[in-house]
Amino acid sequence: MAKKNVLIIGAAGRDFHNFNMYYRGKSQYNVVAFTAAQIPDIDGKKYPAELAGELYPDGIPIYNESELPRLIKELNVDDCVFAYSDMHYVNVMNICSIVNAAGANFKLLGLEDTMLKSTKPVIATGAVRTGGGKSEASRRIIDLLQEKGLKVCVIRHPMPYGDLVKQAVQRFEKVEDLKFHQCTIEEMEEYEPHVVRGNIIYSGIDYEEILRQAEKEDADIILWDGGNNDFPFIKPDLMFTIVDPQRAGHELTYYPGETTLRIADVVVVNKIESCDLSDLQLVRKNISKLNPTATVVDAVSPAFVDKPELIKGKRVLVIEEGPTVTHGEIEYSYGSVTAQKYGAIELVDPRPYAVGKIKETFEVYPELGKVLPSMGYSAQQIKDLETTIENTPCDVVLIATPIDINRIIKINKPCVKIGYELQEIGTPDLKVFLDEFRNKYVKK
Repeated sequence: MAKKNVLIIGAAGRDFHNFNMYYRGKSQYNVVAFTAAQIPDIDGKKYPAELAGELYPDGIPIYNESELPRLIKELNVDDCVFAYSDMHYVNVMNICSIVNAAGANFKLLGLEDTMLKSTKPVIATGAVRTGGGKSEASRRIIDLLQEKGLKVCVIRHPMPYGDLVKQAVQRFEKVEDLKFHQCTIEEMEEYEPHVVRGNIIYSGIDYEEILRQAEKEDADIILWDGGNNDFPFIKPDLMFTIVDPQRAGHELTYYPGETTLRIADVVVVNKIESCDLSDLQLVRKNISKLNPTATVVDAVSPAFVDKPELIKGKRVLVIEEGPTVTHGEIEYSYGSVTAQKYGAIELVDPRPYAVGKIKETFEVYPELGKVLPSMGYSAQQIKDLETTIENTPCDVVLIATPIDINRIIKINKPCVKIGYELQEIGTPDLKVFLDEFRNKYVKK
């Protein structure tokens, strides 16, 4: 039987995991290429031979997704496997049409072929869209488990944007480890909140090895902290999915967020303090339609401001978490709402003052509101972020990212930092499900 030539369409995350789980080491397949999107500066690299296995002594090249039609024809591709997240169904099917028109099959891999099994109890968090509050839900779950005397080891969805060989298995126990692993701003935003809580967190590329190392830690529970709106790489015993009524209806129209909602045991409806009642009702209706057996928890994510007096009557530049306001499509998130709440007279538009890769980001995402995304996937992008802040005429910079980027870049203006944590409203709350989980799975 002739080998099938396979191309994996991805964004430096699930694509690598799907290859490792389903294609690596199987002689009936020949993965000829990856393509990359969403994240800058991935294409032009290779998935290295050290990770690809003995069937790929030269590694596997990574191209830009825009080259799909040419690659399919020139590399005689049989199957194209779509493997990244936070994509509108229309965009997924547009790519499917491109693939089919070029002569190849379009495939999606499901849970059974891509989920690892753990020897420890697993709790997972996911979301129907990025920026819905998944990170603060994970932090809340960990805090509650620690109050019960339980130890948690976190495994985070991949963010491998540097040397892929060195990033195969990453372990973070202290803040200094972030520097050792040369983390981007995006990585620090996800890893640091766990580390400062005293939790060990793993990430990387080879999740079979990551999971086996994590299982050796002195922990009672493994928490899968998902990325974007992807479903877990590790089979959960308890699945929490976050929905965002600020983007009501997206739970029906974004891949693979609907999948993540359908597999939830508990659905957390977050940000109910800042949504329209009609949107909240629509989300509840859609939850009932897609997953009628799930239990719904209501929650809010209020912001906490360190120096609110600096905002009133000022022109404010708001820096929001990059993925949330770019491919997450939230025009105004925590920072913008907080600035208006505390009396800013103007949200300063950074677009006219953006330079380099930050300017490119605004060109790729023209629908961005008057916010500056904290893009920091490379040293150049971090430098361009710093220059854009310096160029923008404002009185105050409001930092609404999960970490204080003021310690990473030099900001020559007064700064206000906000934080946000998830709080349940009424009952049932998360404690109910975590108590049940402990009684069933944890022998302690």
